Amino acid sequence: MCPIFRAGARNRTRWRSPIVQIVVRDNNVEQALRALKKKMQREGLFREMKARQAFEKPSEKKARQRAEAVRRARKLARKRAQREGIV
Repeated sequence: MCPIFRAGARNRTRWRSPIVQIVVRDNNVEQALRALKKKMQREGLFREMKARQAFEKPSEKKARQRAEAVRRARKLARKRAQREGIV
């Protein structure tokens, strides 16, 4: 095997996101769980887990990404219009 491939395999682990840490205060586990769920929701982990449950065809993936981009652009335009006082 070429040394380039071996070096690339080692470096792949560097790009993982940091581990989420939640501090449990006063043995209040329920509050810590709520904080954990909120962080996971913000990071998009629930959506990613749901998406990984089944294979998504490349054409479906492209269509979904286009739709998400359109949604983001509309939301940004709506916010911009609201800031400028148009809406």
